[in-house]
Amino acid sequence: MVELLLLSRLQFAITVAFHFLFVPLTLGLGLLVAGMETVYYKNKDETWRKMADFWGRVFKINFAIGLVTGLAMTFQFGTNWGAYAEFMGDVFGPPLAVEALMAFFLEGTFFGAWIFLDRSRQKLKAFSMWMVALGTNISSLWIITANGFMQNPVGYEMAADGSKVVMTDFFALLTNSYVWYMLVHTLLSAYLLTAFLIMGICAYHFLKRNNNEVFKKSFSIAVTIALATAVMLPVLGHGYA
Repeated sequence: MVELLLLSRLQFAITVAFHFLFVPLTLGLGLLVAGMETVYYKNKDETWRKMADFWGRVFKINFAIGLVTGLAMTFQFGTNWGAYAEFMGDVFGPPLAVEALMAFFLEGTFFGAWIFLDRSRQKLKAFSMWMVALGTNISSLWIITANGFMQNPVGYEMAADGSKVVMTDFFALLTNSYVWYMLVHTLLSAYLLTAFLIMGICAYHFLKRNNNEVFKKSFSIAVTIALATAVMLPVLGHGYA
């Protein structure tokens, strides 16, 4: 029994580790690529197109790994932690279902559109990436709503036979104070992580004497984001604590 529990924890931990490394990068990269696509649509500056193409490829990798690990996690809730899923399902399930129906379908649909649209339809291409960025960030709200209940249970009551918890107030679940502290703190952390990834890749190219405008502009944007989020995070973290 101990070995089974340990193996279940290890498998789930490995999946979550990959998921929470790549998914936060999609939150920040999606917004940045959407901004780059929009600037290119407005001024037709080829540097911004090259930036959108380059960081868009990085976004695709992160999106794919985040998707695969997220699906694996969903199955592992039922396989590794079946008793927990049965006990908590009435509260834990609805936010995850809304996330899939509202956010995942939104980002998945427009992600495909963004990939296959060519530059002759740049306005729609930029709009598609904004929808992808919106979908990824909305996803975080519903996931953190489920997680917030585990930190601060609200809007529920125990079943008469004590076999499970039953949701009584979905609005209380959504307005849980833990949710909003966690959401803002997590999003800022994701943007900070994205900024440092971009600075790291740009620094590598600078070392290789590849000092073109794509990496110069990208580095400047990333430094600005990193500075802003690094200042805000301790304040939000203090409030969260």
